[in-house]
Amino acid sequence: MPIAVLVSGGGTNLQALLDAEGSGTLHSGTVTLVISDRPGVFALERAAKAGVETLTLDRKALGREAFEQALARTLQERGIGLVVLAGFLSILSASFTDRFAGRIINVHPSLIPAFCGKGFYGLKVHEAALVRGVRLTGATVHFVDSVPDGGPIIDQKAVRVLRGDTPETLQQRVMKQAEWVLLPRAAEKVCRDILRGRG
Repeated sequence: MPIAVLVSGGGTNLQALLDAEGSGTLHSGTVTLVISDRPGVFALERAAKAGVETLTLDRKALGREAFEQALARTLQERGIGLVVLAGFLSILSASFTDRFAGRIINVHPSLIPAFCGKGFYGLKVHEAALVRGVRLTGATVHFVDSVPDGGPIIDQKAVRVLRGDTPETLQQRVMKQAEWVLLPRAAEKVCRDILRGRG
């Protein structure tokens, strides 16, 4: 199944998907397109190095409506079966998520419902976890719907918070121990389910 990965930055979760495909962990789908909502991000270099088609749709320049129209058209033209948001910082409208219901997944760096929703992304999530004093955090992969981080949960993995953690050290541990494990596993499961007619 053709997979499109939507990115906004460095692309570490994209790399996890590409590596999983290379190792055979992800075999029911293949990353055929990487789309960035901003120009010049490193994720595009990762994709190009792996021989994957890249496209930039500058959301700021286009505006939300034109951006989503171009995105939807591109996904349909390429026959994309699954859309993976991997460090993608634009919030998609309800009309867009409804159109691709059950075919968009996202990875979030907390154990949803903790530290999620509008305004919780990147280091902000880990800062909030440390301020709150939680002993366990982690990552969640979920289906995307009209509520930010509100769609049905596919998988979660817990990660211990260590004494002396900073938002940066905690972010690295959550990525390595949870996000990079969960996202390829969830992509494989959802692709498999869609191919078997359960998606």
